[in-house]
Order: sequence, then C-alpha cells, then structure tokens
Amino acid sequence: MDIKNEIENLKEELISLRRDFHQHPELGFQEFRTGKIVADYLEDLGLEVERNIAKTGVVGLLKGKHPGKTIALRTDMDALPLTEETGLSFESDNEGNMHACGHDGHLAMMLIAAKVLSSRKEEIKGNVKFIFQPNEEDAGAEIMINEGILENPKVDAAIGIHLWSLLESGKAGVAAGPLMASSYYFKLLVNGKGGHGGAPHTTISPILAGIDMIKGLQEMVLNEVDALKPTIISFGKVNAGTYPIIIPEKMEIEGSIRCLHPDTEAVQERMGEIIEGISKVHRTTFSLEFKCGNELLYNDQEMTEFVEGVTEEVVGKENVVKSDISVMLGEDFAEFSKRVPSTFIFLGSADKKKKTDYPHHHPKFDIDEDVLQLGVEIHVKTALTYLNDQ
Repeated sequence: MDIKNEIENLKEELISLRRDFHQHPELGFQEFRTGKIVADYLEDLGLEVERNIAKTGVVGLLKGKHPGKTIALRTDMDALPLTEETGLSFESDNEGNMHACGHDGHLAMMLIAAKVLSSRKEEIKGNVKFIFQPNEEDAGAEIMINEGILENPKVDAAIGIHLWSLLESGKAGVAAGPLMASSYYFKLLVNGKGGHGGAPHTTISPILAGIDMIKGLQEMVLNEVDALKPTIISFGKVNAGTYPIIIPEKMEIEGSIRCLHPDTEAVQERMGEIIEGISKVHRTTFSLEFKCGNELLYNDQEMTEFVEGVTEEVVGKENVVKSDISVMLGEDFAEFSKRVPSTFIFLGSADKKKKTDYPHHHPKFDIDEDVLQLGVEIHVKTALTYLNDQ
C-alpha cells in the first residue's frame, strides 16, 4: 500500500488522537497524561522509548534494518493557560487550560507518522528519532537537548512542522534562513526616592525615569537599528506606586526583545547603555535582567531545499509558499536548528468557513483537521527520502 493510502486509512485514528489531546490539555512540564499516552503508543509500535526526559518529554527511536544516518522528527506537547471558547464537542475539560496553538494536532500527526514509518522498518536505512518535547511555550527544548537527546545515535538532521493559521489550509510555508525571531524577556527595576506628592523636589521619581527609559528604547529601535534587521522592543508590564499622592520608591518594567537577525546581544548591550544614561540624568539606580525565551530559528539552506522538494510532492508545487512567511513570533525548535541542519515548516490550517482562521493563542483557536494527513505525509516522506536516498 502506498503512503498516502495508508495515511488515509488511519484518518479516523489520527483525528481521534487529536481530539483526545485537545480535550485533555496540560501545561508545560505537566504533560503527564500526554507523555504516558505517547510513550505507551510508541512502545506498542516496537520502538525503543525513553520517558520523563526534561520531566515529561518522550523520545522514541525507530532503528531501520540497514545502517545509515539519523533524522529527528520533533513535536511539542504543551497547552496554554487559556479558557477555551470554541464550543467544540471535545472542548477542554481542564478548566483554564487549552490547546490554542496546534500542539494537539502536532502530537497526533507525529504518532501516526511513527506508526506508518514503523511498518516500513525493513526498508529504512538508518534511524528515526521521534522527539516529543514539553514546555515549548517557555523553552523546553534546550533542557531535552542538554539531557542528550541528540546523541546515541547522533542526530544528523531534524525537521519540525507547525500547523499555521496564517496560511490557508493545504498550503505549506518552506523558506531558508531566518524564519522565527529570537525572544528575550527583560525585567527592569528602577529605584528612586519616595516621598510626598506635594513635595516632589524632595524625592527622586522612578516613574518619570521609567517613562523616559521606555521612550528612549523605542527611539533606539526607530533611529539606531537597521530597518532591514527586524527588531521589536515591547513593554507588557509596568508597576509602580500605591496611592495618588505618594511618589513611590520603585518602578518595575517588563517586556521583550525580538530579533529576526543574529545580533540580539548588541541590541541588549545598547539597551543597557540607554537605560544607564537616563538613570544618571534622573539620579536613579536600576537593575536589568534578561531571560532567553527562544533563540533565532534559522532554517538550513540545503536541508530546506531538500524538504521543499518533499513538500511540493505532498501538497503540490503551487501550494508551497517560499517567501514573506517569516514572523517575529518565537519557537524553541531554534535550539535544534542551531545544532544540526534543520528545517521548520508551516502547514496552513486556516479555513474561514470552518472557523479555523483565528490567530494562535486565541480562545477560539481551532485547526482544520483535514490538513493533518498532509502533516503526517510530510513527516513520513521526509524521513524515508532523507535516509534512503542518502
């Protein structure tokens, strides 16, 4: 039986898996039920399985009959702290948590891909590692990698697929180079001198200093950063004071930096210089901390050209989008892409009639289940072609 027909025969199971995961969402590092289902499923297929990597992650290893390279297929498992408003019959039964980013579909696609590939074990030259990653929304990939998932056997290449509501159903986005931005979260604490609002000359206002810092950083992005190097500094949280006539001691500012280029460190350094200069003018002190959300996701040129060919075979050349798909959103598949030749693919899932065109992380987000088979086919054919034509 050819691959497309085999996947078609597994469609009912594919959708059933997706709906079960959707109905039982679990947050990052809490994917205990999800991880157990995944691990048990892979073991039933005869794969070598490692459980509880990075707390809840799972890796299944399919060893082909013949020696060769190793390709990793990676998917994510975590849900979001969001109350669902889809009204689906399989709506989340875990109140306040929801699969609003497509990870439920990713899980189902990967499991069915593992089933199809395991049935072809005798013809595979090399190995397939199925990586089920926890906590993608807050950088779980690096922890798994630090626990050795790219070794024994050593991974030679990796791919990931993300269902994407920014593309029409049936289309796929495949492009080399920078695809998804790096993201760093920052916490800025501005320290002043509190006092009476009627005697501001006896105080040092952290609020006035903080406002100037926010304006200064926005002007930096506008006037100092090359417009051909997309950069965003956004502010998501500001907290200061308790009462209208009290000038507070401190002001807290939190936000993020996103860069679709590799010069994030230089942006952070300049950010620190501007804050320091404004702080001196206002006679405040400050502390500034950065936390990495995601590194820059950069698709390898050669690997992307290879995957592009496979994807064209699956969805049709006319449905492969190769430009204008990069976004300032983050994705920690970047941890794989900076270590091994990798490609990350967007698989369109937007169908207005089916109401699957809501943005990711929206309480009404849903996926077009008819595209799940395409994702399975891309996984399977990419792995087989990469290994057997090496």
